[in-house]
Amino acid sequence: MFMFSKENMQLLILLLSRTSVSHMDSPHVVDLGLTQMLSLLVDQNLDAAELDVHLIGGYDDTLLEHNNGTSESNADVDSHSFPLCSKVVEALQRRRQHFHIRTLFVLAHNTRIDSNGISHPIVTGFVVETCTGTITPANFDRSSRSPDEVVRRIRVTVSSGDPTWNGKLLETYDAKKDRYQIAACSWTPRWQYIALSLQQLSDSEILLRCSTSPLSEGPDFVDNERRLFGYLIKHPNWKETFPARKPRIFERTADGGWRRC
Repeated sequence: MFMFSKENMQLLILLLSRTSVSHMDSPHVVDLGLTQMLSLLVDQNLDAAELDVHLIGGYDDTLLEHNNGTSESNADVDSHSFPLCSKVVEALQRRRQHFHIRTLFVLAHNTRIDSNGISHPIVTGFVVETCTGTITPANFDRSSRSPDEVVRRIRVTVSSGDPTWNGKLLETYDAKKDRYQIAACSWTPRWQYIALSLQQLSDSEILLRCSTSPLSEGPDFVDNERRLFGYLIKHPNWKETFPARKPRIFERTADGGWRRC
């Protein structure tokens, strides 16, 4: 069973049958990311492979309302959900394999409008039963999140500066061994100064500065960002987190929790 939760489902989740799951937040990672996913499932030199695809997330962020007296231009809005969804569909079409899109819960399909006219994602989390491929929407509190949450958040934030991960999806979960294997990611000491600067901002300023859709974020967005800043301030050298660039590995315990190996 696979569980996914995101405070703001502006990003796209791609599921391939047999089962491979990815979380994509930029068109830049789609091509290599799809290659990574397929490498775990099929021989990519074969044309005959047929796979079911489920696309979930990427709500309609073109419905952003005025914020502090200004609104986002079409150029700004177009840098988020729609190009990402389009890129994924185009990438699937170019592949040798045959893909059957079984779920397309993106953009307007995954959007609700509140009483103030602000758009929000409908689905912000789900459970995938890997044996059957069944997908069920779900909500999770912080206690149910996977291990090393802050470090995993930091990797998403800083990975663009690590050439090892250029254009790739960050590897996290080893399904064969049922354990979290958080691959190493480097960051420069400059992130400490960035974190110190951001930590001094008010909650509202952090929301505006750090989110692409501040009006739609969940209630714990700012707290999560502050925890991330705190870690970077305390650990400016990435080698403290990933000595010898080795992954951080967590195995499941008998009571359903996780322990560091």
